[in-house]
Amino acid sequence: MKIAHVEIRESRLPKIDKEWRFALAAMPVQEGWVVVIHAEDGHVGYGYASSMPHVGSPHEDVRADLERLTAPLVGKDSRLINVLLDDVDRMGFKTTQAKAGIDCALHDLLARRLNVPIAQLFGGAAVREFRTLRILPIKSPEEMARNARALADKGFRHFKIKIHGNIEEDVACVAAVRKEVGPDMNLTVDANQSYKSADDAIKALNLMLPYKLDLAEQPVNVDDFAGLKKVADAVSTPIEADESAESLDNIIRLVRERAVDAVSLKISKLGGLRGVYAAAQICAAGGVNYRMGAHSGPRILSAHGAQIASALPGIWYASELTEFDGLEKDPWNGLELKDGVLRLPDAPGCGVTPE
Repeated sequence: MKIAHVEIRESRLPKIDKEWRFALAAMPVQEGWVVVIHAEDGHVGYGYASSMPHVGSPHEDVRADLERLTAPLVGKDSRLINVLLDDVDRMGFKTTQAKAGIDCALHDLLARRLNVPIAQLFGGAAVREFRTLRILPIKSPEEMARNARALADKGFRHFKIKIHGNIEEDVACVAAVRKEVGPDMNLTVDANQSYKSADDAIKALNLMLPYKLDLAEQPVNVDDFAGLKKVADAVSTPIEADESAESLDNIIRLVRERAVDAVSLKISKLGGLRGVYAAAQICAAGGVNYRMGAHSGPRILSAHGAQIASALPGIWYASELTEFDGLEKDPWNGLELKDGVLRLPDAPGCGVTPE
């Protein structure tokens, strides 16, 4: 059961939309690294480490962390996941994305060896189908409306409108999308910290009230916990922390201070499946809603997200696990998306395999 060797494979996958951008960056290509852990008994586990320059995790920094952190794992018992991940914590790292890739690969390896889905390692699958929230990147109101219509025609019913801090333009985008898709579709917005003050965010969200938003994500700066609480207390639209929920310590603070109505959980931010599961328990204990946030990357990342999401029946709203649908080509197979619904695979491990 010992780890024989670890491969780090580069993943660079162009998006169909070459002008894809949000408030923090333009992202025409989805970059990351695939972690492949080989055991002496021949079993293999796969994980994915996202590259995120806009949050301080550039492509080469993630690789450097992966190479340094995986080298001492060789020869260790791959079944002792908690011990190995604690060792990774003690070694220290620049990027939680690197730890996330290792965490997912270790869980995948164990589940494949046991011939069960990863969800079984976290208590079993309580949910097997997921309505998914699709992102509308920043464009003109007319273009965003057209993109929403194209996704609606594919069966999606939940949309996240990326906005960028200009109140008039942001409201115009929300209005255009609502007019295009009609009253029965579910709309959210994500400012990615772009409002300069809580007061600006409150003004914008109040102007958006006629367009029936289900959720507003990270309206103010990542460190502005007081601003998040001010917005959450002032508007009727539920406020969600994303960038501010970058660690378990931050999530504890968000819950303790009742700074937000909901928290976005991401494998990449929280260092893997173990971190997501712990974060969900913190939110549940404190009475704060949680869901799976944007897992932007190939099917391997979404597959891990779906496995842990399936073991969290308390998820309150549509999760973001189908952004792989926006890639030109995805080299992973086994994750089914039909009419806007993602279905949990029955295959062992995370449920997907490389081509």
